[in-house]
Amino acid sequence: MKISMACRKIELTQGMKDYAEKKMQKLDKFFDDSADAKLVFSVEKDRQKAELTIFYHNTIFRVETVTEDIYASVDKAISDVERQIRKNKTRLEKRLRSGALDGYNISAEPAEEKEFSVVKKKVFSAKPMSTEEAILQMNLLQHEFFVYINAENEHPCIVYKRKDGNYGLIELE
Repeated sequence: MKISMACRKIELTQGMKDYAEKKMQKLDKFFDDSADAKLVFSVEKDRQKAELTIFYHNTIFRVETVTEDIYASVDKAISDVERQIRKNKTRLEKRLRSGALDGYNISAEPAEEKEFSVVKKKVFSAKPMSTEEAILQMNLLQHEFFVYINAENEHPCIVYKRKDGNYGLIELE
């Protein structure tokens, strides 16, 4: 696994670098040499933050941990990634319940108009994948929705997590 490290509002010391590399070796059993890991250290007041993102084939594993010690943040980030991997390993084998979208009604009530401002813009390249892979990717990124290209029919799709804990699918034509 290739590891890159960056810092925000903190200087990367050799001790931090050695410690992180040693701890990241625990993840080598899950990934081969094609995996890219990015570890970002940052400090906000008295909080030490470690953001770990691992790119492996078409899958992204991402965790953010905040503690009072940067070394504890690294430890927690590594253990969180291991937990994500174990948790989602069997999830791909399971299939979505049939009828996940049954009873999905859209209310046609007009919303009160107000001005909206776009505060962030992201450019994203959607990759062809199955719905199950998209749900897994959404959960790994800890997002509420995920945009992808359906591998079967090449239509753009959006999966999202519903308030009842199930998943929804929006398929564009």
